[in-house]
Amino acid sequence: MNFETELALGNFYIPECGKCMKVVWPPSEFCNHCFGEVLLKKKIFEGKIIEFSRKDDEYFCLVEFEKEVRVMVKTPNIPKIGQIVKILRCGISNGNYFFHVI
Repeated sequence: MNFETELALGNFYIPECGKCMKVVWPPSEFCNHCFGEVLLKKKIFEGKIIEFSRKDDEYFCLVEFEKEVRVMVKTPNIPKIGQIVKILRCGISNGNYFFHVI
C-alpha cells in the first residue's frame, strides 16, 4: 500500500515514518529523516485554509494538514483564511493529484 495507490482509489492518507514518527511529505516509501519505512495514517484529517484565490466560480485554496502537509485544493464555497475544512473527494486525474474540500 502506498500513497499514490490509495489516492487513486480516492483515499487520503498522510505518510508517517514507522520508526521516528515524522510526517513524510512529499510522500515517499522511506523516511527522509531516518530512512525508516513509511506507513499511511488514515483518519478524517481536518486542515486549515492558509490562503486562497478565485477563478470564475471556483476557489483554490492552500490547506495545511497536521501542521506539516500543505496541498492545493478546490472548493465551491467561499473560503476564509483560517477556516477548518475536510477532504470531501480526492484522487488522480490525468496524472495529477486533486483534492476537494468542504
